[in-house]
Amino acid sequence: MADLTPLLAFRWSPRSFDPMAELAPDHASALLEAARWAPSAGNAQPWRFALGRRDDETFKRILVNLPARDQRWAQRASALLLGAHLTGTAGNLYDLGQAVAHLTVQATALGLHVRQLVDLDRAGLVADLDLPAGVRPHVVVAVGQLGDPLSLPADLLGPETGLRRRRPVAELLLT
Repeated sequence: MADLTPLLAFRWSPRSFDPMAELAPDHASALLEAARWAPSAGNAQPWRFALGRRDDETFKRILVNLPARDQRWAQRASALLLGAHLTGTAGNLYDLGQAVAHLTVQATALGLHVRQLVDLDRAGLVADLDLPAGVRPHVVVAVGQLGDPLSLPADLLGPETGLRRRRPVAELLLT
């Protein structure tokens, strides 16, 4: 494997979050600043975020729009962050992905973990968060400190503690 920065090499997406850990205000600010400084086509910055901290109304409204299978573990995250994009903007999904990737690397640098979810009730999020016209939900990012994997439901223990695998680079190349 190539010599990667540890921020990338050791990043992973757990489901086991510490249900007692809180997201410090300065950490939340750093995550959003990292997203703000992500590359953006034409500097359009078409991403928008809604940050919910565990037990506040925004968190609850985001959580109920996740599938029940994901609510089981996501409810333990310190925060749920909805990532949305502006419709009609060139590169909007690509740019949102860049912003979330930057946020993810910053979270790793802070000793936090994130897990991204794209299976969500988008219409429910628009209604429950009263999102403005032209703002389309795309991803929810669970953020927090690592918790005890043994606290997860039995069907999630294997995926949580199993060996992390990635495709070899040769499989990713088209030519």
